[in-house]
Amino acid sequence: MGTFQIRAGVIDDLTALTDIYNYYIENTAITFDVELYTPETRSVWFEQFAEVGRHRLLVVEQEDEVLGYACSASFKQKQAYETSVEVSIYLKPSAKGKGVGKVLYQALFEELIKEDVHRAYAGITLPNDASRIIHQKFGFTSAGLYREVGRKFDQYWDVEQFEKAIN
Repeated sequence: MGTFQIRAGVIDDLTALTDIYNYYIENTAITFDVELYTPETRSVWFEQFAEVGRHRLLVVEQEDEVLGYACSASFKQKQAYETSVEVSIYLKPSAKGKGVGKVLYQALFEELIKEDVHRAYAGITLPNDASRIIHQKFGFTSAGLYREVGRKFDQYWDVEQFEKAIN
């Protein structure tokens, strides 16, 4: 597949990032969002990220095509949680299984280790072997299971919470 470039996400990426995320809204229970976004409605999500600090958005591209993104966002709103982040990774379906996610997540964690981040958390809708595998490869361990916590596609879904020490 060639070389991947990883960089901070910029506003010009928003259409591509929205398209990637909308695929998962429409076709999977990986996200519990049920309404599709437009770049305009997704801009609030985008505004939480910065080029430095705990809340990052990294984009992976190849030959000027955005293949996916990884991000770290606020875990919870209360101040005592500020050194914890929630991480996510989304790839174009065509980019899965080609090492893109590994390179992208590696870059995100290399940035987070430089920041005042103590723990990273990831919620994984089950079943999702690919997500479990990549998180476990990066040292995440299970922190508990929420049973039937979300309903999408007329079905209840479990979510397993994973955690990883950063600093």
